Amino acid sequence: MVGYDPQADGRNISSSEVAVAGSVSGLVTRVMISPLDVIKIRFQLQIERLSRSDPGAKYHGILQAARQILLEEGPTAFWKGHIPAQLLSIGYGAVQFLSFELLTELVHRASKYDARDFSVHFVCGGLSASTATLAVHPVDVLRTRFAAQGEPKVYKTLRDAVVTMYRTEGPLVFYKGLNPTLIAIFPYAGFQFSFYNALKHVHEWVMPAEGRKNENLKNLLCGGGAGVISKALTYPLDLFKKRLQVGGFEQARASFGQVRSYKGLLDCARQVLREEGPRGFFKGLSPSLLKAALSTGFVFFWYELFCNLFHHMKKADS
Repeated sequence: MVGYDPQADGRNISSSEVAVAGSVSGLVTRVMISPLDVIKIRFQLQIERLSRSDPGAKYHGILQAARQILLEEGPTAFWKGHIPAQLLSIGYGAVQFLSFELLTELVHRASKYDARDFSVHFVCGGLSASTATLAVHPVDVLRTRFAAQGEPKVYKTLRDAVVTMYRTEGPLVFYKGLNPTLIAIFPYAGFQFSFYNALKHVHEWVMPAEGRKNENLKNLLCGGGAGVISKALTYPLDLFKKRLQVGGFEQARASFGQVRSYKGLLDCARQVLREEGPRGFFKGLSPSLLKAALSTGFVFFWYELFCNLFHHMKKADS
């Protein structure tokens, strides 16, 4: 069970164990889904249509993009920005899951609401993700810059990126795209947690008793479903965030096609709508949904697995 459950069968793990489970789940999942994340970011930043019919389009499909990146930049390109991405995943996972557990327990103890309700999981999930975002957003900007740059590289190392960005763009560069990130992450994470819990109840209602034994598979499938639903409902805001995070980084994007500068969230939305049409809001949706299914599924899978492992270790010691 993700979140506080007053009727849980004695599962009692510490806050540090919750944080470790969240961190490890983020770390393992990040290694697995990094190639899809790189492709998704490239799609989101491309001004030209994702179509073979557009002669200026560098990328127009997942497999074509994978082949192009592999040919031009080598296999390591699929893990560009992997160190900041791992720092992001470890920090984000720890803060998010720990905050969610504490918030749902607070709701149970300080209010009349059931801590397992859909609405409670939505609000607590959104608040926990917003807290985690504020903590790790600078690392997310660094990850996006590394994943977005082509060859030759503008930033050679993580330290080089931090120093160069600070010197040329000022300290606020590390919080570029924060507004759309917070606006997007609250409903996205809220839907993740609430739909994960709801889909687990649906699974128990639909599946016969003998089919409910594989808890790990259930967690993986319900997490994947929650990820797809959440991403589909909030996707345009993720695109705006990525466009804003690479502002001031146009020279590294020249080899990928057209580049644009945006004054803020509303200006970004207006320019995308005017130049790329409504479909422009959903560039990169396919790899993003695939990534969301895998990443959310595996994050919940590994988190529940490690929480149960800590619980069983405590039972064995007692």
